[in-house]
Amino acid sequence: MKTLLTLALAATALTSAAGAAELQSFRIEKGRYQAVLGDCMACHTKPGGALFAGGEPLATPFGTLVPPNITPDSETGIGDWTKAEFRDALKNGVGKDGKHLYPAMPYPAYHLMPDEDIDDLWTYLQTVPPVHDAVEANQLPFPFNQRFVMRGWNLVNFDPKPFEADPKQSAEWNRGAYLVQGPGHCGTCHTPKTMLGADETDAALQGATLQGWFAPNITGEKAVGLGDWSKEDIVAYLKTGSNGHAIAAGPMVEAIQDSTSLMKDEDLQAIATYLLSVKSDSRSNAPKPLAADDARMTGGDELYRVNCSACHGLDGKGAEHLFPALAASAAVQQDDPSTLVNVVLAGAQGPHTKDRPTTPAMPSFAWRLNDDQIADVLTYVRNSWGNAAAPVSADAVSDQRDGD
Repeated sequence: MKTLLTLALAATALTSAAGAAELQSFRIEKGRYQAVLGDCMACHTKPGGALFAGGEPLATPFGTLVPPNITPDSETGIGDWTKAEFRDALKNGVGKDGKHLYPAMPYPAYHLMPDEDIDDLWTYLQTVPPVHDAVEANQLPFPFNQRFVMRGWNLVNFDPKPFEADPKQSAEWNRGAYLVQGPGHCGTCHTPKTMLGADETDAALQGATLQGWFAPNITGEKAVGLGDWSKEDIVAYLKTGSNGHAIAAGPMVEAIQDSTSLMKDEDLQAIATYLLSVKSDSRSNAPKPLAADDARMTGGDELYRVNCSACHGLDGKGAEHLFPALAASAAVQQDDPSTLVNVVLAGAQGPHTKDRPTTPAMPSFAWRLNDDQIADVLTYVRNSWGNAAAPVSADAVSDQRDGD
């Protein structure tokens, strides 16, 4: 009898242990997906570096920050943090020992995440191989390097309310709103900032300059936003890095490779549904295209034919998934031409994704065209084939060439 009881108790213990292991595995997988939704890799992993061991310097208007090591290394990572400290960092911007974080770590967006999702992310990060790599995250000049100043910033700019679903909208719309506003933190790049570095909430997702690139308008506005894209177009872009309208470049390449291309299809569809519903009127006084006989247009036309038309076509329609269309392009017509200037000066390489592994590329023209020529060809592109946007100045090109 005792033997049978002992066996029964052992079987119960094994069953309980198996159930606990299964639950732990489930939470780790959920946490891994939270890391995908939050695009943690893009900031916290250097190209070719160890996973989450620290990222490349991030230039901000206030100075340089470096995304820190978030592996479970006890000395240089978060190995000696508690789950509560980790949750406080993501939701309130306060890390270990009460150290205030800067909003480059987007806690103003992450605070919308439920505690359970953050705890799952914590559980996943504990499974990442620890890497001993000390990172000096705060490289800001005085007085911005004094973290206590963030107390005042938070009082003025941070309202830690939980996400509230809109009962008038569908479940898909609400999921998309949560992903865009919360873990996806799209506004961190795509929303213009105040002088203090906070989001201009009345211009949400209408485009902003970031490290010399312009993260474009991603509202449902036509011409400069996504209003001319279908839901399927947005899903394809986020999943593969290209569609019939655009090919990702600059920081968006990492966001697609490390985050959106790995998201569930239903989450991509929810994001698309939400973005198309966001309305803006950033161009209430839409610009008129320059006259065809303007000297910048005639000069730009000749430069375009010689340097650009072989890939993008004389009609500006490009070749789908290889050379982005320039005609009627929202990316081309943004108020800030920084991204266009960067692409011409430095070239660009599209994302490498599972569904589209071939990465389209554009060579640098910095060696071939001077500042005036780049300004003219971009002015021509921004005012041809249905486009209308302000001319590009040679000074703007010169500034970006010099790294200003």
